[in-house]
Amino acid sequence: MRPEILFPLFADVVTLPGIGSRFAKLIGKLAGPRLVDLLWHKPVSLHNWSRRETVASAPDGEVVTLTLTIVEHTPPHRAGMPYKVRASDETGFIDLVFFRGHKDYLKAALPAGDTRYVSGKIERYDGRPQMPHPERLLDEKAFVAAPVIEPVYGGTEGLPPRTLTRSVACAVEKAPDLPEWQDDAWLRKQGWPGWRSALVKLHTPQTLTDLEPNSPERRRLAFDELLASQLALVLARSRMRNVNGRSLKGDGRLRARALAALHFTLTRSQQEALSEISADMASSQRMLRMLQGDVGAGKTVVAFLAMLTAIECGAQAALMAPTEVLARQHRASLAPLAEAAGVSLALLTGRERGRERDDILQRLQSGSLGILIGTHALISETVVFNDLGLVVVDEQHRFGVHQRLTLSGKGHQPADILVMTATPIPRTLALTAYGDLDMSRLREKPAGRKAIATRAIPLERLDEVVNGIGRAVAQGERSFWVCPLVEENEDLDLTAAEERYDVLKAIFGDRVRLIHGRMKPAEKDEAIEAFRSGVAHILVATTVIEVGVDIPDATIIVIEHAERFGLAQLHQLRGRVGRGEKASTCLLLYQSPLSETARARLDCLRNTEDGFDIAEEDLRLRGAGELLGEKQSGLPEFRLADLSMHGDLVAAASDDARLIVARDPSLETSRGEALRVLLYLFERDDAVRTMRSG
Repeated sequence: MRPEILFPLFADVVTLPGIGSRFAKLIGKLAGPRLVDLLWHKPVSLHNWSRRETVASAPDGEVVTLTLTIVEHTPPHRAGMPYKVRASDETGFIDLVFFRGHKDYLKAALPAGDTRYVSGKIERYDGRPQMPHPERLLDEKAFVAAPVIEPVYGGTEGLPPRTLTRSVACAVEKAPDLPEWQDDAWLRKQGWPGWRSALVKLHTPQTLTDLEPNSPERRRLAFDELLASQLALVLARSRMRNVNGRSLKGDGRLRARALAALHFTLTRSQQEALSEISADMASSQRMLRMLQGDVGAGKTVVAFLAMLTAIECGAQAALMAPTEVLARQHRASLAPLAEAAGVSLALLTGRERGRERDDILQRLQSGSLGILIGTHALISETVVFNDLGLVVVDEQHRFGVHQRLTLSGKGHQPADILVMTATPIPRTLALTAYGDLDMSRLREKPAGRKAIATRAIPLERLDEVVNGIGRAVAQGERSFWVCPLVEENEDLDLTAAEERYDVLKAIFGDRVRLIHGRMKPAEKDEAIEAFRSGVAHILVATTVIEVGVDIPDATIIVIEHAERFGLAQLHQLRGRVGRGEKASTCLLLYQSPLSETARARLDCLRNTEDGFDIAEEDLRLRGAGELLGEKQSGLPEFRLADLSMHGDLVAAASDDARLIVARDPSLETSRGEALRVLLYLFERDDAVRTMRSG
């Protein structure tokens, strides 16, 4: 149950004075339907009404406050004309101008003969001063009571700004004093105020500095939100950890055979990650680990060696990939290693049917099949394992939590889970979105990999690029050509993959192939195989090749309209080359002129190949929500915290949450009770239920 002290904040906004159902609907669309949502609706600017002027002295275009006597009203004499109110002070006359003004309202608000304090910007029309749509119209009593400086909020059509401002102020007024959930020493060290004081200051800024993300009040509130999120994650993780796993401690015999068959030695990062995974698997607690690896860092080999550990213990392993292309590639790359280790391996996608599928399922259920690679077909009810010990999920952000847990639940006991991503994730986002997982990172490339020369070239030089590709083709080189669309779109000035394919095919003939997401699986396979084998030398593609396509002999990638791609996506695409021993090139074709952000993206890509550095820059340029996609990644929606500005607070909140749960796992101390209020305040109710259910 939500604590009673929070009841006022979770009341509907329709309970506020002056808010009927129409305004409540607009506020709900803008900020949310309850008072607590208004608390988190931050000001975006402020009005300073302190500048007092006369009609004669007021400068044009600046906000001033005039003390005026209302002279007369002049309603419009035809449609489309403004309603004007003539007013004056001791220095002259001015017209207050209202387009689509309501006569009855204006007559009541500005009675002839009365004094009004009017604020807004002055303009000149035919040499005469006027103030279109004044921002404040106050009588003496209201003027004395009104603040000199007022916050400005982002609004929505149909909701008067003053109505929104008044509603937020009412919501803040109803906010109770809550028990302090932050550590006293931490608050003193940071110089932060109490929760309610910070909230009041957030909504009563006096300077533009008060609106900045790193003001003390904003950082205090951001940390509250981040601590609630991290505490919820740690409590959920603690419960999952309490689910008994099984100890999978292999003898290393199968792993040794596979290592002997490799044509390279593991990097230091791979060895460290493998040690961390092995320790997790050997523990009686369930493994929940993410393996982050830059493009070409060798995640799949590490995961395969972990799968061999499970098989050494008599268990089975599964590898789930998001696409059939990637699943088939995993089967192709791992089959030789599985054969060397003496382990049976099979592929299951939607394409395996009939007797072939039945045979795979029978071997899986009997236990004679050690490793099953596949797509989401693996979670089908007809797929039954004999003894599933380890689940590996590749490109895990493309799967929901439910899909991962469904597959891991196919074992007699919940299987260990290893999730992999080739998208380097900034530490801030990793803690926020995946704080319930342990992290292993691969930052090194395998020995022998050469740097990729990256150049940005304007589209005006397209002919030079095509000629360069022609020279490369003549020497037997293979090139990707990536376009952002499948087919031509009149609304977007972008070259479509099909159009570019036609152009290049007219020049290079049958040495060109096309691949995109709308093609049938067999057509995709044919195109990739022709490119892999060298029958084709140019593969025109959309971003369907972004993940997992491994063609070591490809040495050139052209990315057309590179300014339209995200930085992390460009890095992923570039990773399709440089996978062999030959020097490789990435050409970023862009449409001039470049925006400042697009230029920063391309400059970053030219200057580094470190995916983790690139991810940090992408976070800075784009922000968290766009970078991962809140819905897709499970990234919480933050109202007060800005992950690109508050990264240090995420790490501090994560550390604090772990310490809290270690010391007070049931939140029973006085601080623990306050932290329960925090969890409910930020609607992390599931964490409280998790804690109570053990």
